[in-house]
Amino acid sequence: SPVVAMALVAAARECVRRMLSESPGMKCLVVDKWTLPCTTAAYTQSEILAQEVFLVETLGDASDEEMRHLKAVVFVRPSRESINKLKEALRRPRFGEYALYFSNVVAESDLQELADADVEERVTAVHEYFADFNPLDELHFSVALPARGGGNAALLAPGAWDPSAQTLACERACEGLCAALLALKRRPAVRYAGRSEAARRVATGVARAIEGDPVLYDFRSRDGAAPLLLVLDRRDDPVTPLLSQWTYQAMLHEIIGLENNTLDLATIGARGPKELGAQLVVAASQDPFFKANMFENYGDLGANVKTLVDEFQSKTKSNQNISSIEEMQRFVDNYPEFRKLSGNVSKHVTLLSELSRVIDERQLMSVSQQEQELACTDGMSAAYEGVLSLLSNHALREQEKLRLVMLFGLRYERSGGRNLQTLLDRLEETGVPRQRCALVRTLVQVAGSAARTGDLFGDKTFFARAAGNVARGLRGVDNVYTQHVPALASHVDAARKGRLREGDFPFAGAAPGGGAS
Repeated sequence: SPVVAMALVAAARECVRRMLSESPGMKCLVVDKWTLPCTTAAYTQSEILAQEVFLVETLGDASDEEMRHLKAVVFVRPSRESINKLKEALRRPRFGEYALYFSNVVAESDLQELADADVEERVTAVHEYFADFNPLDELHFSVALPARGGGNAALLAPGAWDPSAQTLACERACEGLCAALLALKRRPAVRYAGRSEAARRVATGVARAIEGDPVLYDFRSRDGAAPLLLVLDRRDDPVTPLLSQWTYQAMLHEIIGLENNTLDLATIGARGPKELGAQLVVAASQDPFFKANMFENYGDLGANVKTLVDEFQSKTKSNQNISSIEEMQRFVDNYPEFRKLSGNVSKHVTLLSELSRVIDERQLMSVSQQEQELACTDGMSAAYEGVLSLLSNHALREQEKLRLVMLFGLRYERSGGRNLQTLLDRLEETGVPRQRCALVRTLVQVAGSAARTGDLFGDKTFFARAAGNVARGLRGVDNVYTQHVPALASHVDAARKGRLREGDFPFAGAAPGGGAS
């Protein structure tokens, strides 16, 4: 089962559980800016309190008050910034004991510096617990890249634009991937998108780390076949992130903004339920309804929220008919769960209501239909007229207009030069700044057909075009808003069947003898 193989939240929870249980008694949990998201994704505040944690602090941001009666459980990433702050904390210790836990491999030189700083010998334990990533759910995690140099943009842009920024980003991506592999106890074969320099550097970095420490990565696959780590480049599929999304989790991320499973309704001018406020946690590990519906489409989601409301109303009515002391006691015992359910119902009703409001205000259904036509249908004249018409719609935001023109530029990169210029001129006439309009040309330059691995639009050969038309004819279209299938799906399917072309996706490090699963 892929869920068993990628139990990311469970791995992070186990790290936090072991850290807190190994220091019994009253304690303070000290984290840094890197480990805080991982900790909050793994454990709720009430769960942390249940582990006798009476205080949670960020390394370097605390007061000077001494609390010798508390133990400090320090969970930090072994970055230079955190090592320096930890040295300062050990020189002037505030707690009775310090148990140090690092989220990734820590250098011996850093340990020596910490030992020199611990003049009062307060450190009682030092461990490496691999959780140098942010687990979003059991199947997905993110790695925060250094803000210096543009963060994720450093991996997307050509390395020649800012070599030092891309080096920092590649190193950080390698560290996060290695930590995830160690947390999941996996030693994979590593492959990468052949045309991507950033993918090659990340894949090579991971492969070298594995080969350089065979004892640390000494994990055996149960069926004998090595798992596969496939490093892809977003430039190989710039279309998918430009399309409007219609599943619950994706809509929350796209329309409101989901950061480490937390969203802020204030970004769309909403307040949220009175009992919960505008900032809401939406995590599959803590919310059964969201876990069951995160991949449901917009239409089915509405029906499922209605069912949730009906079930809650049924329970509310049953609680109104209390006629005995036993029933009263049962209600009191169940009240915390009842209150939690009430908050969950309010949260999802509010989220669905706000999503519906924004979709109508921004006319995202009309935009999405045109986006899907651009991504899935080859017809430049109709696409040009459709995009030109939508650019004149005053209800559309600058972002939606830009995405439409970007999609047109990518789709008709070779044949639509004149029409693209007309669209860019019209885009500027509607009030979009010239600098923003220039992003269209930049995107085509950075992620155009010459920079991509594979045949994104299925139009590089006559046979690919014919096969695509036949497939669409046989399959039909159930939903005009979800016709597009990301390139990732075909890559994963080819990898599963052992059909990834080595010319397009070469191995980093030694190729496995028995194949990859």
